[in-house]
Amino acid sequence: MAARLPASVRFGASSWNYPGWRGLVYHREYTGTGASARMLEEYARFPLFRTVGIDSSFYAPPTEATLAAYAEHLPPGFPCVSKVWNQLTVQTFTQAQDKARAGHVNPDFLNPDVFLEAVYEPYRRYFTDHAGPLVFEFQTISRGSGMTPERFAERLDEFFSALPRDAMYAVEIRNEEFLTPMYFAVLREHGVAHVFNSWTRMPPIGHQLDLPGSLSGPFLVARALLRPGRTYDEAVDAFSPYDRILDPSPPLRRDLVRLIETAVHTRIPAYLLVNNRAEGSSPLTIAEVLRLLPPAAA
Repeated sequence: MAARLPASVRFGASSWNYPGWRGLVYHREYTGTGASARMLEEYARFPLFRTVGIDSSFYAPPTEATLAAYAEHLPPGFPCVSKVWNQLTVQTFTQAQDKARAGHVNPDFLNPDVFLEAVYEPYRRYFTDHAGPLVFEFQTISRGSGMTPERFAERLDEFFSALPRDAMYAVEIRNEEFLTPMYFAVLREHGVAHVFNSWTRMPPIGHQLDLPGSLSGPFLVARALLRPGRTYDEAVDAFSPYDRILDPSPPLRRDLVRLIETAVHTRIPAYLLVNNRAEGSSPLTIAEVLRLLPPAAA
């Protein structure tokens, strides 16, 4: 099945710390110090996985020791799609994010100096061989914050203008109204990929792909997270421990096939992450998508 996947397309999961994959992806038990890194080593041997999402980096930048441990257990050239620390992408703190600062504007929002020191430099020093796209995930920004689609695009322009061009950057948004021609133009100007995401309050991936200019970077990134309309908590309750598909989504699978075909047609690499909470089991969803590939894409 893995042989059907074009060489330029890399599928992976949003994370790898799932004991429920025992017997499917993992064949050993992992406990004690360093268990996560050792689990990552077996993850990377699973035939359908050619990349992986590092989601924990959203809540705090990985330490040098953590990056070194991951690098030690990954095969050469195995790229990771890492979320960027949310200290850079939270515009106004909410109660859930920081009770002490709820309602206050984040002074580090899109601060290039913070990014360079906390994220870029450690990855450059300790993770160069495995540094794939760095994803800036912007959770829903309230309309009351004053952040209009135009201002958001302007802030992105200012931010990426200050960054080195030797890294792969991608932007994931949770505000549908931000999907404007100006937003895509800014990303295209800086070689930044728009992240095609399937999420609670975003239009389906296929709809995003149909928007003019949405293929903004020299590579393609997608994250199939949730079925539109379903919340994260609902998905956790419904799908754990993620060892089987419980809610098949043919539209999502077709959209992922379209992304593969787009990557092949445009001759750009693609990083496609599938979350357990999309259908119930990331590796099994990927297998079902591969079954849909036409012979011409194999």
